[in-house]
Amino acid sequence: MNFLQQLMEFFGNTGFALFFQGDNWKFAIMIAVACFLLYLAIVKKFEPLLLLPIAFGMLLANLPGTGIMDEPVRELFKIMGKELPGKTTENGGLLWYIYQGDVLGLFPPLIFMGVGALTDFGPLIANPKSLLLGAAAQFGIFAAFLGALALGFDPREAASIGIIGGADGPTAIYTTTQLAPDLLARVTVAAYSYMALIPIIQPPIMKLLTTKKERAIKMEQLRVVSKKEKILFPIITAILVILLVPDTASLVGMLMLGNLLRESGVTEKLAHHASEALMYSISIFIGISVGATTQADKFLKAETLFILLLGLIAFAISTATGVLFGKLMCKLTGGKVNPLIGAAGVSAVPMAARVAQNVGKEENPNNYLLMHAMGPNVAGVIGSAVASGIFLQLLR
Repeated sequence: MNFLQQLMEFFGNTGFALFFQGDNWKFAIMIAVACFLLYLAIVKKFEPLLLLPIAFGMLLANLPGTGIMDEPVRELFKIMGKELPGKTTENGGLLWYIYQGDVLGLFPPLIFMGVGALTDFGPLIANPKSLLLGAAAQFGIFAAFLGALALGFDPREAASIGIIGGADGPTAIYTTTQLAPDLLARVTVAAYSYMALIPIIQPPIMKLLTTKKERAIKMEQLRVVSKKEKILFPIITAILVILLVPDTASLVGMLMLGNLLRESGVTEKLAHHASEALMYSISIFIGISVGATTQADKFLKAETLFILLLGLIAFAISTATGVLFGKLMCKLTGGKVNPLIGAAGVSAVPMAARVAQNVGKEENPNNYLLMHAMGPNVAGVIGSAVASGIFLQLLR
């Protein structure tokens, strides 16, 4: 009989038994969502470098009884003069500590440094007009901001939701930790999910707003950008943008540092490390910690649906305004600009540029839009950082 009691007690302490207590059935829903996202990442190959860590973090955090996202409580209970409860994680869960890199605003700037070291800013320098396309594609941020205000979110929360429209996960994390940390899980999951789903969301919008003839436009080759221009660009941009919007210093500063490491010609090893080992390591930490914030008891709320919907609308508007401004430039230049590159004005580098390339190639197999789309794409990264800085200066 004692053995049977011990067996029952053992089962009562397993995660399987915990599913049947209170509202813990909700965790099963999140586990199913996590498995679906893993399917998209592994089988469908939808941005697996982003989606797989997020989905696995979601899976781990929603397995009942693990304590993997528990806050450390040892010192708190010591101050209160109480004994620790039997099942309390004394030192905190592993993913809680990793998550502090998001909360403290450490990971996003490091990702920006990696993006800068990985990205050739030459197409933007060769075609400065693409800055306008990057700016136009930020319209969705401010449209979603107004929409969130209309739905009753306060200005700080609305700004955090709006930034999803930039399709820039690190910027969304950085902004939300400063303005509305309670929304961090929902905002970042939305931002990274839409980044991963760019190949699905953007093409229908791009095709709806353009004609076959416009999509088939073959653009002239960009001019060759000198080494001196590439070295001066990150230095001058950092000075001008940060002086204009000081709250962009962390993001824009690290972005331009990474690019300077790439282009200076004297720090190849640092540039390689920033764009490879460091960036991929931080991406794992961001992905798994963002996924781990989606615990069912905090995530499954009506408010989450509003945020996901507003984020999707923001992203769709950003794509649409980029394409529409591309159409305007096409008209003004006598048909020399393919409007598809305007969709790359969102900040997802280089995913959005690749989508523009693929959609253009469907209409004209000899079309090569990737380098042309990289100009608006880089401009979009800067634009979303500037939008974040504006929100921070006005609302923090």
